Formats: sequence, C-alpha cells, structure tokens
Amino acid sequence: MKNEHQICIHCGEDCGPAPIIWNDQPFCCNGCQTVYELLNEKKLTQYYSIQSSPGVKLENEHIQSEEKFAYLDLEEIKNKLLDFSDSGISKIRFFIPAIHCASCIWLLENLHTLHNGVIQSSVNFPKKEVSITFHEEKISLRQLVELLASIHYVPEISGQNLDKNPNRKASNSLLIKIGIAGFSFLNAMLYHFPQYLPGSENLESGFRLVFGWLSFVLSLPVLFYCANDYFLSAYKSLKKKIISIDLPIALGLITLFVQSSFELISDQGIGYFDSLTGLVFFLLVGKWYQSITYEALTFERTYKSYFPVAVTKITDNKNTTIPLDELKVGDRILVRNQELIPADATIAKGNASIDYSFVTGESIPVSKNTGDFVFAGGRQMGSAIELLIQKEVEQSYLTQLWNQDQKTDHESKSMSSVINKVSQYFTIVIISIALGAAIYWNFADPSKALFAFTSVLIIACPCALALTIPFTFGSTMRQFGRKGFYLKNSDVIERLYKIKTVVFDKTGTITHSQSTKVDFKGEKLTEEQLQLIKSLVFHSTHPLSKTISNSIKTVHQFEVVNFKEIPSLGITGMVNNQQINIGSKYFVTGDQSGTKELKTQVWISINKKTVGHYQFENNYREGLAETISQLKTRFDLHLISGDNESERENLLPLFHDHAKLNFNQSPTDKLEYVRNLQKNGEAVLMIGDGLNDAGALSESKVGVVIADNIYNFTPACDAILKADQFASLQRFIQFSKTSMKIVWYSFLISFLYNLVGISFAVQGSLSPIIAAILMPLSSVTVVAFASFSVNLSSKNKLRRVYRLKLFKKIA
Repeated sequence: MKNEHQICIHCGEDCGPAPIIWNDQPFCCNGCQTVYELLNEKKLTQYYSIQSSPGVKLENEHIQSEEKFAYLDLEEIKNKLLDFSDSGISKIRFFIPAIHCASCIWLLENLHTLHNGVIQSSVNFPKKEVSITFHEEKISLRQLVELLASIHYVPEISGQNLDKNPNRKASNSLLIKIGIAGFSFLNAMLYHFPQYLPGSENLESGFRLVFGWLSFVLSLPVLFYCANDYFLSAYKSLKKKIISIDLPIALGLITLFVQSSFELISDQGIGYFDSLTGLVFFLLVGKWYQSITYEALTFERTYKSYFPVAVTKITDNKNTTIPLDELKVGDRILVRNQELIPADATIAKGNASIDYSFVTGESIPVSKNTGDFVFAGGRQMGSAIELLIQKEVEQSYLTQLWNQDQKTDHESKSMSSVINKVSQYFTIVIISIALGAAIYWNFADPSKALFAFTSVLIIACPCALALTIPFTFGSTMRQFGRKGFYLKNSDVIERLYKIKTVVFDKTGTITHSQSTKVDFKGEKLTEEQLQLIKSLVFHSTHPLSKTISNSIKTVHQFEVVNFKEIPSLGITGMVNNQQINIGSKYFVTGDQSGTKELKTQVWISINKKTVGHYQFENNYREGLAETISQLKTRFDLHLISGDNESERENLLPLFHDHAKLNFNQSPTDKLEYVRNLQKNGEAVLMIGDGLNDAGALSESKVGVVIADNIYNFTPACDAILKADQFASLQRFIQFSKTSMKIVWYSFLISFLYNLVGISFAVQGSLSPIIAAILMPLSSVTVVAFASFSVNLSSKNKLRRVYRLKLFKKIA
C-alpha cells in the first residue's frame, strides 16, 4: 500500500506513509496531535494563524515518562531553582531552546489559559528564556515543567541552574554606578553652565556658592563609589610595581577633585565637578558597552551545565530520585533512552548504544554490552540500561577533560598589554611635565605654579586612551556578533590579531557533525528496492538510518510490519511482504571475521540475499577549500583529529603536508600538540567542536568553537563561530587587524590633542576651566572616531562575503 506524504499541520515535518489524522488534519506523531488537541480545547488556535507550521516536534517523545521530572518534587532542588517564593506564589526563569518564532512567544505568554495556576509569563526572545509566576497550591513546579513539555517546549534544566550567577550582581552594580554618575553629571552641568557664559562674573556670589557646594555633594558618591574600581586597580598595580592605565585615571580624578575643592573652599570659583562626574560617567558607559555585547551566551560552563540535576537510583525497595551530587561509587542507577551518563560506570543490565558526540563530536553510537565500562558524557540511544557507578562525578573522565581548562599561562591571554605599556610611559611623561612646569613657574611666577601643574594633569588626563579600547573593541564585537561570530570578551580581538598558527580539529569542525556523504556499494538498487529500504529506515531514530533515509529521494513508501530495532546490531521488518535486514556486517551476513574497515558501513539484505552496503564519508563544510587557501597564505596550518586516517588522502591536497595531518589523537595528545606549538613561540588559534578539544582550546592563544547551534555545547572557548559562517573565518581574523589599526589611530589622535593642549598648559596661559572643557571633548572625539571607523570598515570588509554569496546564487 502506497501513500503520498503529507506535512504535519503542527510542526511542518513529513508525516511519512501513515500520518495520524485527527479532525481531518495530518500529524507526524501522537505528540503533535496532542498539542493540537490541547490548543483547540483551550481555544488557542490563533497560535497557528501567527505563523505557518510554528510548532516544535519533540524527538523521541516516549522518553517523557512519569519519572522524567520527579526530581523537581525535591525541596532542595526546587528551592535552588526558584527565583522567588513566598505566600504560595513563586517565580522561575527557564531556558527553552525550542523558542523560535512569534507563535512560540504568543503561546508561552498565554500559559495562564492552559492552566489557572499560572499567573503570568513573559518571554525574552534573544535569550530564549521564559519567566513564569505561578500559584504553588494550584500547580507545582514539576507540573509546570510537565505542562511545558506537553506542548513541546521542554525547559533545559541542568546542575548549573542551581548555582547562583555572580555576573548578574556585577552587572546590576555597574548599572547602578552609571545611573548615579549620569544623574550627578547632568545636574553638575546645569549648576556649572552659567560659569561658561559671558558675564558670569556678575552672578551673585551666593548663587555661585550654592551651585558649587551642590556640585561638591554630587561628586562625592561619584568619586568614592562609582569610580572606586579605578582607585582599587591603581592601588593593586602599584603594590605589584606596575603602572596600569587606571593609575593616571585615578590621579586625574584626584587632581580634579582636590583642585575643585580648593577653589570652592577658597572662594576662587566652583571648580570642575562637572568634568569630574562626566569623566567617570563616560568611563563606566564604555565598560558597560562591551559587557552587554552578548551576555545571552554562556562561555564559562562546567559539566554541571549539561548533566541532569538528579538521577534515578535503583534500590531493593523502589527506584528513588536523588540529586546528582549525592551519587556515590557503588550506586546502581537507571539511564533511559536519550539520557546522559553522569559518571564513569559499568553496565549492570542491558545492552547500550552510546552516542559520544557530546565528548568527541562523533555522532555514530558505540555498542556496549553487560559488564562493559562506559565513560561519563555519553548518551544512551535505545532501551533503558542499568549502570553501576565506578567513579564519583567529580572524578569522572568527563571532569578530567574539563579540568584541562586550567591555563598553564594565564598571562598569555591577559588583555591591555598594549594600553598598559602606553599608559606607563604616558603617566611618567605627563607627571614629569606637570612637575617641571610647576617647578619652573615657582621661580618665574609663583602664582602660576599650581595653575600650570593642575592644567597639565587635567588636559592630559588619559581618559581618551582608556575609552579607545572599550569602544573600538566593543563596536567590533557587536559587528562580529551580527555576522555570527561571538566573542567571549574584547581581549580576544587583541589575541586574534597576534596569531601565527591555525590548528583545526576535523569532526564537527571542518566536517558537518550531523551530515555525512553516503555511497552504495554493490548491485545497483531498483526503484522498488530503494522504496523498501527507505520504508524500513524511516522508522529508526539511529543517525545512520536518518542519513540513508535522507539520501533516498523516492516519495513512495510501504507499510512496515513487525519492525524491530536491535541495539548495536541493526533493524529488521517485513516490507511489502519481503524480509529486510539493515545493519552491521555481522547482523546482515553472519560474517564474524572481524575485518576492520576504516569507513563506516551499513549492510542490506532483502529476503536473506545480501545486495550490498552503504559506505559513509565525511561531508566537509561549504567553503572549506577557499578558507584553507586564504589562511595558508598568512598562517601555518595544522590538523589534529581523534578519528582514523581514512580521510588523509582527501585532506592532503588542502594542507599539502603529511606532517601537519595528525590522526588518532586523544584529548591529551591534542593538548600537548598545541602546548608544544606555543612553547616554540607560535601564537595558536585552535578551532574545535567537541569536549575532547577543551584542553587544546584552553591552551591555545585563541580557542574558537564551530557551532551549528550557538546555544549548544561551548567548552573552554574564547569565541563561537556559527557553522554557516565558517567560510568567513579569514575575514573575521583579518578584521581584528583592522580594529587594532583603529586603536592605534585613536591613540595618535589622543596624543596629538595632548601635545597641543599641554603646549598651552605648561605656559600657564590655559585656564583649568578651558582645560576641563577640552578634556571630555577629546574623549568624545576619540569615541566617535573609533565607533564610526569600525562601523564603516565592517560595511566594506565584513559584508563583502555576503555580496559574493548573493552574486554566486544569481550567477
């Protein structure tokens, strides 16, 4: 019996040969039908009118067992997850990767119509977060998560959710400081404004005095609270006998405050409190500008980010749910289909098919039998298994890989090396000039001595230098992010500028982690045989089955009877009254010779006759050859991979050197390889994908992760590059050099300004008031130049790749 395929009205997926029909609408699975029924029952069908096929298909829906979210009933876990709970009303924030369109936002913000226990919900789309306020008496936390799962918006809950985020407090503190500095700056400007107008000398002394003391009061919280980080940094630097950029800033602030206070107390004027508060305000805005660039991305992750917060422990009486940190050696646990193995263990019961793509980047499952040892980080694919824990979570192989994060040379990745060197000489020179001017005028005209000293320090305040890096690199980070290249912080740009060597991982980096080339070896398959094969593999969730299904373009399929999937061996079933076996060579042919093949193979038999096998090869990313060719002219290129050497001949034409193609490398081998390059003076850019690259990524000068989904696993990396922007890698590296040029040009502008200003200040002919006006003007000029230059350069250099792609499509 043949059927034309239909599209699921909920999620838009192919319904296959036997769609589920409800209310005359086709669905690909029972899950989509359930969601559709629920939305119809609650009269929420507007969900489908906002966008066509907006739903999300929940893969392997059978894993949502009754015990799936049982751990959320544990008080110790619930209390750590909740943001607020009092008088029966609680608030919580979930990260939901499935949020992808306007319909998702609309549905999640109307959860109260699905259950009256939900008071209010709101979505932060860029962060893919939903904040929910609910009545615990009407709906528990577990029931709330089950409600979200029932409509296919499963929250991502991990151990890291239980840890408090110190960055949020730091961010709030910075915003408070900006608010105080901004308030003080605007009001101080208002009080000082009459002083800059003609005839200000006629203003009654009482008014000047009131305005002066009001400005003084406003400057106190700015100096002692908003600017305290600069003073602390300068003090700590001096203790270590280092002159950093914060020292001249702190000195300039103190000079402004002391001079202004002296003039106010001696009734010589109202000082320069507006310049003081304005300087601090601009400095803090520059810091905030770079800190919020891509705060939605989490770079500092531990294994807790990916492991479950609780596991199912098997006891003599019954299965119980315990927090992950209570798991001990000797415990027996249950791991279901699609669940992550939380610690190194042996299989006590069942046959496992372990997907180690989380660790290695390889999506092909590894077969394990009862008694075999399995490492933490693998994901079970198939029926539930029982494990006997051999090591605690903190001592597992996964944690050892993660611990390779610890850098052997922290200084190699420290920022501000350029700015600190410049500031050291800048500070020494400026203080020398100021003292020289004071000494000279002390003998020539004592009345001008303090005047000249103060004017030099005020007009030469290095705020322009301090603002150059944050605004130039902050603008660069923003432009990179818009093109799909997300940096951990602005330090990465300077380090990217210095790289000399590029090291690639293979699987998931220069190849597609979820896509492979597939060729059939054997008799040429007829159209009917292709239909038989596709009909059977369509019912399997195995990655290789999906690859075969996608490679067969026929639209007709047959009904499958007695379908069975045998873990680690293959699948079998009756298709159109013919027996089809698909799987390993041993499963299909009975051959136990154990001949090891370099390439992955899936064998086919029809009615017990072997017709051939599918052979899988890596599918390289689009633009790989062009990217390698461009990088090769500027950098020394290497490749290190944990895979076998089956792809050496394919890669050799790109790299042109056998010695630089390294296969069968363990995570430790990769780490040592990069470490040796660094010891030889090579500044290494490591580009990887899986956790097994964590040590090498951390050891390198810059570690970049290629990610098909930027919210997915991001180990010890400095940057995330979206997979579809891989061909633009060379342009991003080159643009880091453009950013450094803009920094140097900004320095030059600042130095020229200081040179002209100081030449007047040392003569004692430049009023500190005029100096105070010119000082923030130089900062504004540098900031405007840096931001404008980065934006203009990005239009010319970063968008060119998109114009080329568009041209190729048109051609």
